[in-house]
Formats: sequence, C-alpha cells, structure tokens
Amino acid sequence: MDGYILNLFRIPYSPRLGNQREQKPVVFIQHGLFGCSDCFLLNGPENAIAYNFADAGFDVWLGNARGNIYSRKHATMTAGHPKFWKFSWHEIGAIDMPESIDYVLEQTGEPALHYVGHSQGGTVYFVMLSSRPEYNAKIKTGHCLAPAVFMGNVTEGIVTTLAPYVGTPGAGANLLSDQPFVPYNPYVQRLLDTACGGQSTFPKYCQTLFLMWAGKEQSNLNATLLPQLAETHPAGISTNQGIHYIQLKVSNKFRQYDFGAKKNKQQYRQAEPPEYPLEKITAETYLYYGLNDDSANPMDMQRLPSYLPNLRVFHEVPNPTWGHLDFIFAKQVKEEINDPVIQYCRDYEELN
Repeated sequence: MDGYILNLFRIPYSPRLGNQREQKPVVFIQHGLFGCSDCFLLNGPENAIAYNFADAGFDVWLGNARGNIYSRKHATMTAGHPKFWKFSWHEIGAIDMPESIDYVLEQTGEPALHYVGHSQGGTVYFVMLSSRPEYNAKIKTGHCLAPAVFMGNVTEGIVTTLAPYVGTPGAGANLLSDQPFVPYNPYVQRLLDTACGGQSTFPKYCQTLFLMWAGKEQSNLNATLLPQLAETHPAGISTNQGIHYIQLKVSNKFRQYDFGAKKNKQQYRQAEPPEYPLEKITAETYLYYGLNDDSANPMDMQRLPSYLPNLRVFHEVPNPTWGHLDFIFAKQVKEEINDPVIQYCRDYEELN
C-alpha cells in the first residue's frame, strides 16, 4: 500500500504427513521486535512452532515486518533513503499485516486464518484489528504470546533507561527518530556467530548480548541456539518502533505515535495521540503471559481482558521463571506453548 516489499515464507505441507495435495487450515505467524521469521524455525523440527504446526496438518506462513533483513526493499526508495525508516509498529499493524493476510488468503483460497504473534507480533495484531476492524472476520483464532500492549509496569532495561529522554516528544526523540536501530550487517553477524559459537572465545560478551535481549532470567532458554540466532538477529528495526514502545511506558496507554501537540493536530486532529479502540477486536483471542517477563509485565497483561469482548483464554504459564523469549526459545516451549496453541486451533477446526 505504501511501497514496502515484504517477504513471506511458507511451509505448505509436512513431509511426515505427505499431505501436499490436501486443502489445509492456514496459520500466519508473526515475529517480535528485532526478530524475523527465522526465530520460529531455529528450535528445530521437533520444538519450533512453525514445524509443529506443519506436522499438525496446517499450511504455515511466516511474516516479516518492514525493515528487517527479509523486508528491506521499497518500490521507490532504498534503505539508505531518509524517509525509508519513517515508520513505527503502527504501520506494520495497520498496513503490513492486512496486506500480508490478504495475500495469504488469496494464495490459499481460504476465507480466514489462525494468527500467532510473539511480542510485537501481538502488538500489531491489536493495532490491525482495532484500527481496521473488518479484518476480524479474517481471523479464526488469534494467539498473542507475551504481547507488548500496556507497558506502564515494564522493567526492561533499555526501555526504563531511555524513557526520560525519548518517552515524550522533544529533542531526544527527534534526534533518534526515523533511522535504523541495530541495522543488520552480514559481517557483524558472521563475527557474532563465530564469537558465540560452541567454542566461544568471548563467553561473557555473548552472555551480555543474550541478557540484553532475553532479560535477566535465562535458565529456560535453549542456549545452544545462540550461534544460529546470531546469524540473523538482531534483524533490524526503525528507531521509531522502540520510541513508540517507550512512549507507551511513559503514557501508560496503548495509543498511536506521539509526534508532539502541533504535529498531532495535523495527523490526528487532536493534541494527544488517539488510543487504539481495543473493544473493536471481536476475533477469538487467546493471551499467554509469563510471570518473569520484563517486557510484557504480568500487571500490564492483567489490564487487557477487560478490553476484549471475545477473549477465550487468558493463560499464565505455570513456570514462575518464564520470561519474554521463552515463548519461542525455551527448552520446554513445545509442551508449555506450542502444543496448547495448536490444540486450540485444532479444536476450532473441529467445531467449525
């Protein structure tokens, strides 16, 4: 719609099932901040949710947000153009997700699909269905794993550190906005892969890298994935995405990007950015959260159910140490997350 070219990846059938000729229910899986579609594959054929869905008989599609390594092209601009990075996760939710879903449904001939989103993948689910409510009809079930929505109680280090400087419009936000943050560089990624491999030369450095992304609790994470993870992550984002999240921390509201009163009046016709009307989300929604999540804090998660008229499941992972990245990279992720999510999707298919 606005020129960004998105790459989707597909697992159309499972070799274990030999079901390539069958019409299958569709699932669309969307990554979080700093991520790309690879993160749903790295846990391998036994434990990665994309493979698990394929083996359960689903047609699996993996999304990639604008600006990451797989979606860094535009119809008229290069990634070096000053306007290329002028977007936040609002545009990903309001434009990229609807465009991706329409493409998937057109290719598969299905009227609707199942949606799974981790972190920012949950954020954009709420943006899409609240700002473009006609897409509720295209979602069979929506599964949000640790969605970053309300953020007033977030304790994640980068967010809390930068909040005084970029959490409200001003010089700090203006200085950092509209540019790539941690841009993907293949030479740097190769260095990280080498440094953090099985015989790591810099174990403390690699541990610090993981700590920055995963949070303080790492006991559940499959640390053997670090070399592969370092090959493509961080996959690249716009600084505006991070600034937008930090604004949510400061305002304690789930609302659109704050440009400052003057530009807000031009953009929104009001001085404050509008809140997303979550009550318009009528699709079957399933929420999953961890008790030790620095980014999707349990207290913030507790605010969500009252806004959602069709919330079917509000699932607290029983492991008290479960953190933000455990939803995709934990050693126990298949049993704790993947199997229940897939079963809910199967139940829907059996009843409909």
